[in-house]
Amino acid sequence: MKQTPSRRTPAERQRVLALTPRERLEARWAELALAADYRCVRGPETGMAMVRGRMGGTGNAFNLGEMTLSRASVALDDDEAMGHGWVAGRDHRHAELIALVDACAQRPDWAARIDVELIDPLAASLAEGREAASRTAAATRVDFFTLVRGE
Repeated sequence: MKQTPSRRTPAERQRVLALTPRERLEARWAELALAADYRCVRGPETGMAMVRGRMGGTGNAFNLGEMTLSRASVALDDDEAMGHGWVAGRDHRHAELIALVDACAQRPDWAARIDVELIDPLAASLAEGREAASRTAAATRVDFFTLVRGE
């Protein structure tokens, strides 16, 4: 049976996994039932990262402030695949799980399955959440206008 190549980049996977709540990610990962023995190479650990911003999205960059960040690196026991995970906040298990998914997605025989059965449904769920929030914001939108006085 010919394996289909992975359809997502590692950066796309990282984004979806980091934005997904840990409980939902753990449940979907358990449903996938990929047996992967791994060891932690670094972390999980918590630190700080500087967040940069731009005025109006195009101006000069400035330091907006710091945010808490957790990271982890794991290696699969049966091969040389190493995965890395980063997540906002202090959730060490979430960072470790992201790193595990990243390492498993480097195996060609698992990459397509991870993309189709894990990443795609989580990405669709995130898109639905964004759309619902957008509809809520649009429903509360207020249009301001100015009347010109005829003097």
